[in-house]
Amino acid sequence: MKLLEVCVDSLASARAAIAGGADRLELCSALIAGGLTPCVHLLEQIRVESNIPIRCLMRPRAGDFLYERSEIDLMTKQIRTLKAAGADGFVIGCLTPEGDLDENAMAPLIAAADGAGLTLHRCIDVSRSPVETYMAAKRLGIDTVLTSGAAASCTDGLHTIGMLLNLRDERNGPEVLIGAGVKAPVIRELLAHLPGARAFHMSGKAEIPSRMVFRREGVPMGLPGLDEWHIPRTDAGAIMAARIALDS
Repeated sequence: MKLLEVCVDSLASARAAIAGGADRLELCSALIAGGLTPCVHLLEQIRVESNIPIRCLMRPRAGDFLYERSEIDLMTKQIRTLKAAGADGFVIGCLTPEGDLDENAMAPLIAAADGAGLTLHRCIDVSRSPVETYMAAKRLGIDTVLTSGAAASCTDGLHTIGMLLNLRDERNGPEVLIGAGVKAPVIRELLAHLPGARAFHMSGKAEIPSRMVFRREGVPMGLPGLDEWHIPRTDAGAIMAARIALDS
C-alpha cells in the first residue's frame, strides 16, 4: 500500500496537506529546528476538521537523541495527553551514547503509546549502524522507520535505503518511510531505482510572504539570519504533485 505522509506544524499546513492528498500527517512544532513535540491544542484544532491519521513527533528539544530521565518522563506524559486528544500514533527515537537504539529508554514511550502506531524517526540516520537500528526497531514492534538512508538527503542514501527495503521484505520488517528532500521529481527518481519503495515523507514547504507592512530590520527573533518576513507553510500543489508521482 502506498503512503504519502506530510510533516506539518500549523493548522494552515495541515489543511494544505489534506487538500493535496496526504494519507497521513506527522504533527510537530518548530520544523525549522527539525521538528519538536507539538502542542495538544494544535492537534485538537485539526481533529475538529479532519479524521486523517496523525502521528505526533515526540522530541522535547533540538539536538541529539540522547535523553535524560526527565526528558523521557516528559515525552511519556505528552504521549498520553496527545493520545487522549486524538493522535493515532507517535514518532519516537532514543539513542545510547555509543549510537545504538536505546531500547530501555524507548520502553516507557512504547508503553505509553498503548498500541498506537509507532514510527522510528531519523535517529536511525545518525545511529552507529542503520541496519542494526532497523532490526532493533523490529524487535520493539515499531511498524515504520523514517529514514534518508543515513545521508543528508534520500537521493544520497539510496544504497542504505535499498538495504532496508530488502530487510523489510525478507524479514517482514517495519515499513521504510523515505524522507529528506522528497518532492515529486525525487519520488519518480527513487521509484526508478527502488521499485519496492512505497512510502514517502515530505513537508512540501513554500515561503509565504509576511502580511506585515511595517518591518523593523536588524532585530532577529531567533537564529542569526532567520527571515521573519516569510512564513514556511505546506503548499497543496507540491503535495498534489507528489501524490500524482507516487500513484503513477
